[in-house]
Amino acid sequence: MENKIMTKVVFILLGTVGTCWAGCSTENLCGIPGGKQADAVEVVLKQLNLKTKQLKSYQVQVEYKLIQPVFESTTLRKGALYYAKSGKKTKLRINFGTLKQDDEKEQKYREEFIFDGVWLTHINYQTKQVRLHQLAEPNKPVEAFEFVGKNFPIVGFAGIGDMKKQFEIKLIEQQGGEKDKFHQLHLKVRPNSIHKDKYKSIDFWIDKKLGLPARLVAISIEDDIHRIKLVKPKVNKKLNTKIFEVKIPKGFGKEIIPMKKKAKSELD
Repeated sequence: MENKIMTKVVFILLGTVGTCWAGCSTENLCGIPGGKQADAVEVVLKQLNLKTKQLKSYQVQVEYKLIQPVFESTTLRKGALYYAKSGKKTKLRINFGTLKQDDEKEQKYREEFIFDGVWLTHINYQTKQVRLHQLAEPNKPVEAFEFVGKNFPIVGFAGIGDMKKQFEIKLIEQQGGEKDKFHQLHLKVRPNSIHKDKYKSIDFWIDKKLGLPARLVAISIEDDIHRIKLVKPKVNKKLNTKIFEVKIPKGFGKEIIPMKKKAKSELD
């Protein structure tokens, strides 16, 4: 159950926005007096899309808290995320290093996810198991952000048009100190959305100064709460390509899940 949740949520950890409106308030968003809601949302979405296209590399510290009210359980994982783009090839890696459960002390907990456009590799150091899941044909690699946008409710990756189809989107006015620091987008899953069986809503806070995401809260249909903080981001800085190498430790079990072949009826 826990591994399914981790694989499902692992790509929720990244979203990017533009910088042209980084210092704007919700009352006057990039020159929109009074900020008509629809116009303001449109500006934000366009900048989200633009920033994603401009991104060449990204690294950030990650804090991921999962709250499960039904089980009265809270887990906190900490780690780092890395993304790099070279031409049409993209790679994404998330390394978790610690785990804190409820009121227990934080402990070492190593778990890694690597996506190279074709294979998603999950290395679990607790169970000493590795799962390699093929998600695309070798000659047709998937852009990491496109994969995220199609499979998970991620702000800014699925394209503006598709995002509007999947969510009702609003800008939420911030209060107090938050008003000077963040913009907030509230995404409510539409009844016919492809995400309707996974999530109810997502809230996304953008750092005004950096024009980048600072935190995210997603509510699942089971009322689980996914809280994510992105700390100390580095944008378009050179990354060592060895970061994305997949090294399977000696003695670990390996499960390979090839891509399902489409039936002839699906291809016609």
